[in-house]
Amino acid sequence: MKNEHVKHGSAIRRSTLALALGMAIFGYAADTVAQSNASGVIFGKAEASPGTVVHLENIDTGLARDISVDSSGRYRASSLPVGRYRVSLQRDGQTVETRDNVQVAVGTGAEVSFVSGEGVKQLEGISVSASALPAIDVSSVDSRTVFTSEQLQKLPVAQNVNAAALLAPGNVAGDSRYGNAISMGGASAAENQYYINGFPVTNPLTGLGFTSLPFDAIDQEQVFTGGYGAEYGRSTGGVVNIITKRGGNTWKGGGQVTWAPDTLSASPRSIYYAQNGLPATDGKIFQDRHVNVATSTQYGAYLSGPLIKDHLFLYVSGQFNRDLGTNRRPVTEATQWNTDVKNSRWLGKIDWNINDSNILEFTGFGETGIEEDQVYNFNYATGQKGTYRGNYYRKNMGVANSSPGGRAGIVKYTGYLTDNLTVNALFGKSKAQHVETLSGLGGVDCPTISDVRSVSAADLRKGCSPVGSFLARQRVPGADDTTYARRLDVEYRLGSHDLRAGVDNQTLSSYSGVVTVGNEQWTYTDAPADGNIPGFPEVVIPPGSTIVQRTVVSNQGAVKVVQEAQFIEDHWQVSDRWMAYIGLRNEQFKNYNTDGNVYVKQRHQLAPRLGVTWDVFGDSTLKLYANAGRYHLAVPANVAIRGAGPQIFTNQYFTYDGVDPANNAPINLVPISAVHFANGANGTSPDPKTLSKKGLSAYYQDEYILGGDWQVAPNWVMGAKGTFRKLKSIIDDFCDARPFINYAAANGITFTNPAFVNYETDGSPCLLFNPGEGGDFLVDTTGNGDFQTFSLSAKDMGFPKLKREYLAVNIYLEHQFSDNFYAKFDYTWSHSFGNSEGLLLSDIGQVDPSVTQAWDFPELMRGANGPLPNDRTHQLRVLGYWQATPEWLFNSVITAVSGRPKNCLSTAPDDPYGYGSNFFFCNGQPTSRGAAGRLPWTYNVNLGAEWRPAWAGHDLAFTADVFNLLNQQREQSRIDAAQTGSGAINSSYRRVLSYSDPRYVRFGARYDFSL
Repeated sequence: MKNEHVKHGSAIRRSTLALALGMAIFGYAADTVAQSNASGVIFGKAEASPGTVVHLENIDTGLARDISVDSSGRYRASSLPVGRYRVSLQRDGQTVETRDNVQVAVGTGAEVSFVSGEGVKQLEGISVSASALPAIDVSSVDSRTVFTSEQLQKLPVAQNVNAAALLAPGNVAGDSRYGNAISMGGASAAENQYYINGFPVTNPLTGLGFTSLPFDAIDQEQVFTGGYGAEYGRSTGGVVNIITKRGGNTWKGGGQVTWAPDTLSASPRSIYYAQNGLPATDGKIFQDRHVNVATSTQYGAYLSGPLIKDHLFLYVSGQFNRDLGTNRRPVTEATQWNTDVKNSRWLGKIDWNINDSNILEFTGFGETGIEEDQVYNFNYATGQKGTYRGNYYRKNMGVANSSPGGRAGIVKYTGYLTDNLTVNALFGKSKAQHVETLSGLGGVDCPTISDVRSVSAADLRKGCSPVGSFLARQRVPGADDTTYARRLDVEYRLGSHDLRAGVDNQTLSSYSGVVTVGNEQWTYTDAPADGNIPGFPEVVIPPGSTIVQRTVVSNQGAVKVVQEAQFIEDHWQVSDRWMAYIGLRNEQFKNYNTDGNVYVKQRHQLAPRLGVTWDVFGDSTLKLYANAGRYHLAVPANVAIRGAGPQIFTNQYFTYDGVDPANNAPINLVPISAVHFANGANGTSPDPKTLSKKGLSAYYQDEYILGGDWQVAPNWVMGAKGTFRKLKSIIDDFCDARPFINYAAANGITFTNPAFVNYETDGSPCLLFNPGEGGDFLVDTTGNGDFQTFSLSAKDMGFPKLKREYLAVNIYLEHQFSDNFYAKFDYTWSHSFGNSEGLLLSDIGQVDPSVTQAWDFPELMRGANGPLPNDRTHQLRVLGYWQATPEWLFNSVITAVSGRPKNCLSTAPDDPYGYGSNFFFCNGQPTSRGAAGRLPWTYNVNLGAEWRPAWAGHDLAFTADVFNLLNQQREQSRIDAAQTGSGAINSSYRRVLSYSDPRYVRFGARYDFSL
């Protein structure tokens, strides 16, 4: 679509009663799912003899379980809350041997064996216990990185979830126009899933952004970059799974403050126009950014402990951030903004160990982000701030419709019914409200003004709205998002098989939409030399006239997506050294439009997952593994607002001979074109039966991974893996009437529906399809409800086959924490290529997942094959820390990432719909994706130090971190459009959109105590 800008209880009856209580909370079992994504496993071997059990006890909470050793000498304890455990081998009630400080990490297996010559094997993460030995997780087939709270505290990283996730191999920053979004495994930034304690917190409207939590409340952050099991779905990028801290039997508390003063921050690079052959702008300043520096302050505190020892525990945490600064908007806006950004996050958790067989958890968390800006005029010629212009207020409003914020409540039940039978259930709800308001100078009508003429900065026209054309769209009042999630799974150990089955249901609801700021947008543009405006064949421009375009956009409504899934999986211990994983997930998706009608329904989307691991020597020192899987995505909820509900999107050209001095709107207008409705968006609601092809296939991807891990020396592990991903099917919209007109003519169908036949002036309805494939469409031939089925082949539609492939090779070397240091070296070579990025279109920063303009008609796809926007050929990461003395710790994170591809986009001679400078054309000739080269490498060096004085018992810490030590501010994204929509040279072509962050210094103080 066209861009808009445990120890068991003595009686099973108690377990059954607690399970029934849990089910009553959730309503009914069919609507509830599994929680291994919030827990871990301890497994191993011991001598099989009568009366032998393995006793596990959580060191912090006292939760205990007794697990019998089977006839083959194996045991397995699943669904354990993450944390530290004491594991003991007991015979006839007597303790024979004990392993202390066994760390259970989220979703991973820790092997603890009591066999001659074997000991604790700590898998994944970093062991903080001298008695735990590093080894390799031979029980998993996926690709994951787990960061513990200790690591996150000791490494110099920005205190947000995605900053940590970027340390995992294959993850890169997304386009800056999508905010703090990341691309995982070559996918678009809208194809990831985020969870907190098993509850989905991804933005339900677009898939961009998520609700966060106090950074210090993170116990473990698990980052999946491939190969994840059947319990996970709705992602073709990656999964970030966060487990929060919880209370224990000791009262603990603490607080911290961090401060990044603007006086110690380097000035951001200012942005200049590139040399495009336009003397009025070439090399001139576009945006003065040397004042775009803020002082950032963060306060946080936590308290945890037992309300009832061994049974009821409390953990609460809060965090408040404030950024105060000044920045100047581009010359096209000529404003200076005094910004005040506040963000508050909180989390509360109660854990109730009813008994050693039944656990209830209650988690609540929330995030509120408020931005208030006082906007003033700014004179670029004199460098002086001018008169007050207005106020801009936003609450829970991220860039690019990422819409963070909101509150969530979660209830989770875990029941260890027998040694072999475990039940997990979860219910949760979140709700976020979004507010965006502008207040300008009283009594003045302030339409949005945009000026793309090739004139000097001083002659550019600006609007009187506080935001000018910086914000061409504004969120409608009352916008909100709601997520309901219900999960239930059952685990059962049957001999050498660890079986699990479950259901995973979500309902995502949103009320959203946008309107043009000031109700209309005026775009001043140069008249094309040949007098022709693509897509407006009727235009006749009188000689010597100046022209302006009027645009009006409005869409809003309440939409809903129901996502259901069932899964079953088996971890089959084929032999002592071979483990096979077999899983199957079945997805169902239903999308509702703004009238509450289903317009897309997909059932039986089967996603098999297969994997195998080989413990080569039988001692967990060398593992080879392979896996293959299929992963699905639903149609995002925003599609209903953009395409399945009523919307207005009009364009019209005028001549004018003056401007209103109060608001710079054109006056004395003479229309030189009719009103064009882009994609037929004339305010009427389309019939849901006609919105998509029949039997629309789901969005899905196939993935294959082959790898190995090798313990090369005590505390040193190295590994390598290869990953191949192939996007097999996507859902997008096309807006081309010609295939329907040609089909009607070829089949003798009278076709008079003006929505199609008037496409040259009003565009055409945009219908959902599977790009590169044909399909059957129900078409109203007259516009009066006369429906016929049009069977279009792929050839009829004229699009190329879909292609997005990702190939990556990763190698790493890791030193587990011992000898007072931790280090990891990680290199990834990757290539993401094809003709579709997926849900997004980063080439132009379009914020319409699954309804991008990429597939609107075939001409847009010429030359589209090549390296995709998230293609970064080389990624190098070096991170670690050194505990030099009990008082001093030094740390670093060093990254080097190669640049993204560059394009040259311009108008095409055969543009049938007036899409302007969005074709792979350059200098009047066809070109291809990525043909303009690459942006430069981005280098980043973060260094830090921590001092914990002995006189404070090492409970008080002072920190200093320097980010981007070398101040390497490298170009990260740019404008690739070489022409404006009218065909004139675009003065902003090759202009930088973003640089990497400048150097800044962060100081911190932290105090932790125990009672």
